[in-house]
Amino acid sequence: MTPLQSISPRPALVSRPHERAADPDQYLMLTAQGDARWTSDPTAATPFPSMREAMRAAVRLPGALRAFGLPLATELRAATLH
Repeated sequence: MTPLQSISPRPALVSRPHERAADPDQYLMLTAQGDARWTSDPTAATPFPSMREAMRAAVRLPGALRAFGLPLATELRAATLH
């Protein structure tokens, strides 16, 4: 087994940058119909099984919705600190 094969995938979220500094963090929430919505609650956001899958979802969004993947556990911890 190579070192990369021994790394277990970690759940991740898709997030987008703030438009203004005072704006809350925004996370991707996919509806049952597959529509993309944004929420400020990381527990309501759509979790992806790995960073790879989160990044795949992020790059499939329209260019105006520039987004990126973030580790789920880190974002949930950060949300409890606010």
